[in-house]
Amino acid sequence: MRVIILILLATTAFGQSNLKRPEELYNQTEYQASLSLLRESAPATPEKYCLEGRNYFMLGDFKKATDAFEKAFDADSSNSVYAHWLGRSYGRRAETSNMLAAPHYASKARFYFEKAVALNPNNGEALNDLFDYYLEAPGFLGGGFDKAEQVAKRIAQHDEAEGHFAQAQLADRRRQFDTAEEQLRRAMELAPRQVGRVIDLAKYLAKHGRIQESEAAFDRAERLEPNNPGVKFARARVYIDQKRNLDKARELLRSYLESKLTPDDPSREQAQKLLRQIAGA
Repeated sequence: MRVIILILLATTAFGQSNLKRPEELYNQTEYQASLSLLRESAPATPEKYCLEGRNYFMLGDFKKATDAFEKAFDADSSNSVYAHWLGRSYGRRAETSNMLAAPHYASKARFYFEKAVALNPNNGEALNDLFDYYLEAPGFLGGGFDKAEQVAKRIAQHDEAEGHFAQAQLADRRRQFDTAEEQLRRAMELAPRQVGRVIDLAKYLAKHGRIQESEAAFDRAERLEPNNPGVKFARARVYIDQKRNLDKARELLRSYLESKLTPDDPSREQAQKLLRQIAGA
């Protein structure tokens, strides 16, 4: 028995060491390079399938992503992370499919988001995506504001600022605009060093035509983290959506494309698409 355990431990250690470099490449947004290394050397483990799936997801190949995450989840059906990524992948397939296929994929996304939360109630990212699903999906696909509100309360138990952000989105959808702004400001007060909270408020103010206040909020975000690529992208996108300050938007996007990005940042393809919008304006 001891020999078997030692063999299993050695196999696990070998698999983890073979994933180290592909994981580094993934974190540097070198998704194709990460996939190439995985194909060459990594053993067939749930961790390998999950990393493959994340790479395919970031490359926009959501069919291959779901295939990889299915293999990971089949091998370890108690893993909340694998279930969550399956939900994300099916969600994107729903967004990019035709009208006949989209409801099927949307239902799959909801199932796996709910599964991820059931497996680990502390999985904050899964809670956030489940909230978004309930907020955006129609009732016949399992969505609904009441469901979203219940998840928002659960989010607040783990992250109070994030809970206020969720309540802000819900209030905005209910056209309770003063409440939405109050919730965004409360989230920012609770996490004053989190630049994303300031960006959330800046975008909201711009959306409601309060341009000077939005600009002041973006300036604050830049002072907090002068080289944060997310600030550049968000500000450029607001300018393009509102067809103003297009020269500044172009400058911000070019700077963004030269930045060191992570998988949490919008992709370079998204930035290039926005640049093309400016060129065609």
